[in-house]
Amino acid sequence: MLSAIIVAAGQGLRLKAGVPKPLVKIGKLPAIIYSLNTLDKHLDIDEIIVVLNAKNQRAITRLIRSYSFKKIKGFVLGGRRRQDSVYNGLGMVSPDSDWILIHDSARPFIDSQAVTRVILAAKKTGSAILGVPVKATIKSIKSGDLVDRTLDRSNLWEIQTPQVFKKELILRAYQEYSKGSVTDDASLVEKLGKKVKIVLGSYENIKITTEEDLLFAEAIGKRKR
Repeated sequence: MLSAIIVAAGQGLRLKAGVPKPLVKIGKLPAIIYSLNTLDKHLDIDEIIVVLNAKNQRAITRLIRSYSFKKIKGFVLGGRRRQDSVYNGLGMVSPDSDWILIHDSARPFIDSQAVTRVILAAKKTGSAILGVPVKATIKSIKSGDLVDRTLDRSNLWEIQTPQVFKKELILRAYQEYSKGSVTDDASLVEKLGKKVKIVLGSYENIKITTEEDLLFAEAIGKRKR
């Protein structure tokens, strides 16, 4: 059994949209509906838990219930940090679940094929994540805005969600290392000394964080429509 956790508890302050980020419309649909459509239809996903915050809880719950999603198990409030929110979501997955998929609702343009690839990779290795090779030149900076060195971009990937893990592995990682600050779930698994498989994602699987990102999302959404 595979449980999906959708993280929609962020405030979205940098977006300056006037509404919670999961409710920001891309075309005619709120952002969170895009990824829920994909995950709810995916044959490998058995249940979906949505993590919200106290301010957006009522609006997003009402929105999701207005659609005919079949796999929504329930809603849970998140915490102060993203990792706190994921941990709260983990507490709601079914006891029978063997695998956990974690996805940020701010990434609306996941596709079913990428979800399948990352799930299959995780089932071979225990953990897998989506990502894309970086295109830009990346430099490490010292204090004082001085260049330290130019990094070899052939070894650098931009990491995305969804990320998929054996349930016992991600639970152990959260129980042992969640007090530290991390930017993705795989970082906690890496702290256990476990290998994480990276799977090619898509450059369209952007994360909406700023107003500029929303412009790109509108263009991607229009092309997909």
